[in-house]
Amino acid sequence: MLTLYYAPGACSLAAHIVLEESGETYEAKKVDLAGGEQRTEAYLKINPLGRVPALRLDNGEPLTENTAILPFLGKRFDLWPKDGLGEAKALSLIGFFAASVHPAHAHVGRPERYTADTTAFPGIKEAGLKTFHLYLKQIDAMLAGREWFADRYSVLDPYGFVFYAWGVRRELPMAELKNYTAHKDRLLKRPGVARVVEDEKIKAWTITPS
Repeated sequence: MLTLYYAPGACSLAAHIVLEESGETYEAKKVDLAGGEQRTEAYLKINPLGRVPALRLDNGEPLTENTAILPFLGKRFDLWPKDGLGEAKALSLIGFFAASVHPAHAHVGRPERYTADTTAFPGIKEAGLKTFHLYLKQIDAMLAGREWFADRYSVLDPYGFVFYAWGVRRELPMAELKNYTAHKDRLLKRPGVARVVEDEKIKAWTITPS
């Protein structure tokens, strides 16, 4: 049985949605980031970086990083492109999400990762938010004229939903991103997504920034 280690509202939300929608029995273990559980010896054996998500596989081995977990789950649950070009495009988008969009947001929420100079925090946060917003606009453009990121629903869509929710959290004008908002609305109509959103108390659909 698969076991997901997650934290509410973190990027582990994507894998949580995929597993909930799969219909397969799995275990979801909440990691208390605020309480420092990710730094305990027990959790560091699962993920030495002390972050979520982490996925314990059927054989007991841990798998970390969305760039690995989501393709693994996608192939397992038929939520991944089958052709070579489609797979390359999916990996490209996952790479963009993980290497560009997520770090931009990290500059807003965790400036201490980038400098020990606390006087520099405001500038780091401001630049991070500006870049993050720019990336969200790029994602909105990707969704123009299409229902999902790939030719059909895939693990890319829950991953993209993560950043919409973060945009709401940062009080960015998400309603202006019409394609991205419509994508979010389509996701929220899926019962599995709705269950995870309720469990993790995600607010992406209740807050409309001005």
